[in-house]
Amino acid sequence: MFNLEIAEDKTKIISFGKFADKDAKQKGNSKPETFDFLGFTHYCGKSKQGNFRVKRKSSRKKVQGKLKESKEWLKKNRNKDIHMIMDRFKRSLIGYYNYYCITDNAPSVNNFRDKIGYLLFKWLNRRSQRKSFTWDKFRLFLNKYPLPSPRVKVNIYDLRKEISYIL
Repeated sequence: MFNLEIAEDKTKIISFGKFADKDAKQKGNSKPETFDFLGFTHYCGKSKQGNFRVKRKSSRKKVQGKLKESKEWLKKNRNKDIHMIMDRFKRSLIGYYNYYCITDNAPSVNNFRDKIGYLLFKWLNRRSQRKSFTWDKFRLFLNKYPLPSPRVKVNIYDLRKEISYIL
């Protein structure tokens, strides 16, 4: 009907689930395998009660790509008006948060925000021959032009009630 084909280079079967930890140790690996899907790395974890749970974090490949894209943009536009630069990063971070701020991914998103802050420090310091910022001055600058803080937008475990017809 849809004439879909499986891409052999992107397809493999891995041990994943409740017993993946035990299977990995039997094979001599310290951790079970992970897989990337929709910009997230899915991995085996445990809930606070110690039960198996699929956890997700931002895919390293996607994070590095977004950081590289941000760096290139800053490199080209570092001499533009500071209001325009900070507005662009504010909007960009809000979009990033809207997609990646889900249960279990807060550390990865906070790390991304910190790296964006470092890129801003680095490239805004290259607007002239003299250093524009020390870290103390940069913190004052961020008080005036704050980067938005991430908040978990979706608790994926609360969605079970709404999609129970699938499960």
